[in-house]
Amino acid sequence: MLRTGLECFLECPPRWLAGARMGLLCNPASVDGKLRHARLLIDRRFPGNLKALYSPQHGFFAEKQDNMIESDHMIDPMLNIPVFSLYGETRIPTAGMLDPIDVLLIDLQDVGTRVYTFIYTMSYCMETAARLGKRVVVLDRPNPVGGMAVEGNILSPEYASFVGRYPIPMRHGLTIGETARLFNEHFGIGCDLTVIPMEGWARWMLYRDTGLPWVAPSPNLPTPESALVYPGQVVWEGTHVSEGRGTTQPFELFGAPYFDTERLFDVLGGAHPPGAVLRPCRFEPTASKWSGRVCRGFQIHVTEPTAYRPYDTTLRLLSAVLACHGDDFEWKPPPYEYEHERMPIDLILGDGRLRRRIEQQVPTADLSREWQADLTGYVGLSREVHLYT
Repeated sequence: MLRTGLECFLECPPRWLAGARMGLLCNPASVDGKLRHARLLIDRRFPGNLKALYSPQHGFFAEKQDNMIESDHMIDPMLNIPVFSLYGETRIPTAGMLDPIDVLLIDLQDVGTRVYTFIYTMSYCMETAARLGKRVVVLDRPNPVGGMAVEGNILSPEYASFVGRYPIPMRHGLTIGETARLFNEHFGIGCDLTVIPMEGWARWMLYRDTGLPWVAPSPNLPTPESALVYPGQVVWEGTHVSEGRGTTQPFELFGAPYFDTERLFDVLGGAHPPGAVLRPCRFEPTASKWSGRVCRGFQIHVTEPTAYRPYDTTLRLLSAVLACHGDDFEWKPPPYEYEHERMPIDLILGDGRLRRRIEQQVPTADLSREWQADLTGYVGLSREVHLYT
């Protein structure tokens, strides 16, 4: 039976927590195996010690649909304590926000992808905690896309942003607790960090293998299947191609009104990238790109998760779209995640040269070979922070 870091923490908390004023960075996915929310369980276990809550992108209730939609501070209606938004007037906690607490607990469901902002909210909290002498405790959770495979180019420092602060690949292969250790030990944060590991998680596990209930960590990751394709399909956010926002299957669906699916099949060499099937379909987003317009495109059906490589697959798809529809295709212009000058696709890919190489129709296999040495170096580094075999 898998138990999350939250459940292990509640059963056997560190002794030094006795009497400490605590804060909790959380959102609706911060639940135990019975779908009870972390803040209520912690308040019951430590009556009166939970003094403040903190919310990442998409809001405390994960109600904000898209990028750069801010949430306000509020009072939690159940505990009557402040909730400080870390995706509003600031994305970095101020000294005043951490003043009510001695220890910051972090219980967030990450999705194993470099551009997912929760890990950078965590990093800013760790930096501020280090500066103010506060302790940080990360309650670990599964990586829903597993801890075995890593994919993609390493972020170039000149393309660092809120969707990529540190030199890691797109699919990084770490749990959020291991990511905290990597940031803290290898990228120089140096806060007083404790990670509460899970019990029963193994690196081969995808989310469906854990037996845990899935609560969407953000509005457009409604299922473990959407999380599985996300490390690749998030690339469409840097284009005018719909990534399926405004539909019931975001990131699994993608397309645009001008897509010619048969022509794309011809360029791709068929409908079966490794580990998946591309099913031609039509969809009409109710919001976001192409709202109210019928899009031609595909749904990605992952049939063999261990063989499926989301980043490689989407880069192949992107190259095919450029080859077939170069006159209609457009890169999305800024702003994107508070960056007003650099191209969104460069921030997502983590390297402006990669966009140009894709435009030049360099085969994806060649691109992968170009970054393999850096990726191998990352794999060696990341193993130093592994908590699970």
